[in-house]
Amino acid sequence: MPLMDSCRLRNSHQCTFGSISIPVRAIPILDLLNQTQKRRQSHSLSSLSVSLPTSSRKLFSARRSSSSNGPQTDVAFDEAAYEAERLSLDAKAREQMAETSKIETEQSGVAEDPKAWKWVIRKRIWDIMEARNIAQNPRPVHHRIPNFVGASAAADKLGGLEVFRVGDCVKVNPDSPQKQVRFLTLSGGKKLLTPQPRLRTGFFSVLESDLLNPSTIKEACTSVGAAKYGRPIGLDEKIKVDLIVIGSVAVDPRTGARLGKGEGFAELEYGMLRFMGAIDDSTPVVTTVHDSQLVDDIPIEKLLIHDVPVDIICTPTQVIFTNTSIPKPQGIYWDKLSPEKLGQIRILRELKRRIERETGQKLPCGPSEKLPPTARRGR
Repeated sequence: MPLMDSCRLRNSHQCTFGSISIPVRAIPILDLLNQTQKRRQSHSLSSLSVSLPTSSRKLFSARRSSSSNGPQTDVAFDEAAYEAERLSLDAKAREQMAETSKIETEQSGVAEDPKAWKWVIRKRIWDIMEARNIAQNPRPVHHRIPNFVGASAAADKLGGLEVFRVGDCVKVNPDSPQKQVRFLTLSGGKKLLTPQPRLRTGFFSVLESDLLNPSTIKEACTSVGAAKYGRPIGLDEKIKVDLIVIGSVAVDPRTGARLGKGEGFAELEYGMLRFMGAIDDSTPVVTTVHDSQLVDDIPIEKLLIHDVPVDIICTPTQVIFTNTSIPKPQGIYWDKLSPEKLGQIRILRELKRRIERETGQKLPCGPSEKLPPTARRGR
């Protein structure tokens, strides 16, 4: 599990930055940076940009051409290589999640592990969707944001919402069941903000509808297309997100409590958008799910401070306004972020180093995760 679980209401510890004492369990990085803004000099956060890691540079090849202005370089995107790497890494991630789930439920026991109850609910939903043939490709849906029969109808329900119609920029997760949401966003003349898969190669990509044509919009809604046509952005990007669309495994329509697939990337993405000032508490969070994914047994008292609740649920048959009272995360909670998860996401490591350099203080770090055997072997 990426962000180490702890109860929302547990006692907090104090951490001092300069003359200000802040609860360690709730250190939104935006607040921290506000304290140090006047001390920014040569090491500004605006220089935090996204560059491709060495492994991903193989996905691009350079072609040189001559012109009156001298040699120019055109970068060609290798779609096949990108998709092959994405599918390989996704398979490894699902294998790791499966073993994590087994460790936390079967070996530790539901009563002993505070995270095990989430896996019990996830597995029940995945099993139901497969058994009733509600699931759609990619299958099996276990350890995924599950694609489902009627995903396009649920997206159309979302497309009819006032918050969607008036929004200019919509952040949508990159999973299969939200593909139609991404299409409606771009075909509706809006700006699409989508995270790069598992934040592996960077941060977010922005796709501008006016830079696409009818023949490329559908492709731009896929993972390969988003990488091909999107513009990578950094944490310094000045952007306002009007609506967040998030994938779910299970969601409670009475409370807005939500469970994802268990990796915690949706929470990290939300926290980073809060840091950027792109969203606030008033930014609506919407999910599209099948009606069978609606549950009534997510205990809100066991939710964590970084868990993201939803305001609106769209299914193929209905729209539900949850009127959630669950607080939304205020930023990144560094004391919940394990060294292992930090090691997977380069932009978070860069941000952490920059904040520590600017404040002269070491940020807290969460406990180490129980890695499954495959992860320990470095497979």
